[in-house]
Amino acid sequence: MSRPTALADPASRARPDDRAEAPLAGIVVADFSRVLAGPLATMTLADLGARVIKVERPGSGDDTRSWGPPFTEHGSTYFASVNRSKESVALDLRDPEGRAAARRLAERADVVIENFKPGTMARLGLAYEDLAPANPGLVYCSISGFGSAGGAGLLGYDFIVQAVGGLMSITGAAGGEPTKVGVALVDVLTGKDAVIGILAALAARARTGRGDRIEVTLLTSLLGGLANQAQAQLSVGIDPVPLGNRHPSIAPYETLHCADGLLAVACGNDEQFGRLSTALGLSWLCDDTRFATNAARVANRDELVAWLESVLTTAPAGYWAQTLTTAQVPAGQVGTIGGGIALAEELGLAPTVDLGPTHAPQVRHPVGWAAYETVRPTPPPELGEHTESVLAWLDEPQPARRRAPKRRNGGPAAPAPTDER
Repeated sequence: MSRPTALADPASRARPDDRAEAPLAGIVVADFSRVLAGPLATMTLADLGARVIKVERPGSGDDTRSWGPPFTEHGSTYFASVNRSKESVALDLRDPEGRAAARRLAERADVVIENFKPGTMARLGLAYEDLAPANPGLVYCSISGFGSAGGAGLLGYDFIVQAVGGLMSITGAAGGEPTKVGVALVDVLTGKDAVIGILAALAARARTGRGDRIEVTLLTSLLGGLANQAQAQLSVGIDPVPLGNRHPSIAPYETLHCADGLLAVACGNDEQFGRLSTALGLSWLCDDTRFATNAARVANRDELVAWLESVLTTAPAGYWAQTLTTAQVPAGQVGTIGGGIALAEELGLAPTVDLGPTHAPQVRHPVGWAAYETVRPTPPPELGEHTESVLAWLDEPQPARRRAPKRRNGGPAAPAPTDER
């Protein structure tokens, strides 16, 4: 197994000093995941201060390194989007020496996350059952498309799960062809669910001293994300259908035509509808039995929209967005991703983070920490950039893990850190 020369000082590049005060300071994550759900989860942990060591295949690395266009001089923008602030180690897991190094890393880690096909980690000797005896505090998270039981042989990609899980059946124009969401939303949901599980397991470990095995699947994350649509099916036995930009249970809650484009309007209650009607000079709508309540508006949506658009089409969408916002009606002009980032900047939300003069900024982690804003992200790593330094770290003597002290009532207290990292 070769050890590529590090391209940069890993200590300064991947573990800035300010991480010492971050929420997950001292936590080491061994990241065996690829593509989106797993890497998004581990990048989130890195954003919160954990040290994330990403294990990649020599020569090719994470699949998304080749997913493009678009590419920059640093590689795929897809890979960059979910791999900042990590260290990359190139290990051939088919090689005994590579597997041995991977095992030493996993036994040294607080968290292992993987999204291989179910059964792969066991064949490599890297399953939770293989690692827990030497590392009882390990939190081990497995991500798959359809689980490790009946779905173990199925390949799970976001697009396939959107299709079979029902998301496409409610997305797209009314009466039209089922449509996927414009981003890999199932992967994103699954990555966030994985982080929730990992953080909960770490909190439990602080009380018990014991780790746990977590399983997250794309299909169950999607079903959990379907919320009211899934409950409608379970409660009344009817599968929802695509409605375009319309909401199945609220009106008006959709895009409406203006003189030059579309305006999104979301009236969640009768008071907001009253303000909308007044702002459009249609206050009589609130007294009409066809529109006086939300249920009536849903039943008579086409007539309602016709009245609203008879006024909205007299002026541009930008004018109506400003007018309705001033009137405290939830409304906004349909725009672009660039426009959304610009709006967040205008509102003082600081939506991006700076990775230095040679890399493009990135969308920051959405949670703002009053006490931890000093954590600085680092650029996505080159393939194998930190192999030499991480293997050297693994060769260092490991301080003995401390047992969790007992509470007076017999239960274990929060354990001291297990390692000087």
